[in-house]
Amino acid sequence: MKHWTDGFADDDADEPLVRPYTITGGRTAAEREDLALITVVAALSEELAETGRGQRRWQPEHRAILALCRRPLAVAEIAAALDLPVSVTKILIGDLIDSGQVRARRPLAFAQAGGRPDMAILEAVRDGLRKL
Repeated sequence: MKHWTDGFADDDADEPLVRPYTITGGRTAAEREDLALITVVAALSEELAETGRGQRRWQPEHRAILALCRRPLAVAEIAAALDLPVSVTKILIGDLIDSGQVRARRPLAFAQAGGRPDMAILEAVRDGLRKL
């Protein structure tokens, strides 16, 4: 039986093959439902506080997200920069939000009660696209 890593070129040997569930500590879904692809994430501090004994330690990807978010970025941009699946990126960002390291802000179009977009904004976008 052939293994899924068979056939990788030798030049990939320098890069470790790490499965996403390893990075997230076995979690496969984000606990937060408020992180959309266009949610903007910004760092609140320059350094990651190390967790105490018995708690999960920060992964290198957590540190990379914090470094990237020195300037506000969308969740999709963070996932692309780290070359990680969006689902994994959302889990990691959720960890950082929960620890007070980053802040996430939904786009203004979704800030209304119920999380529905403002129709005036959607119509303005539609009209702008038609003019192109």
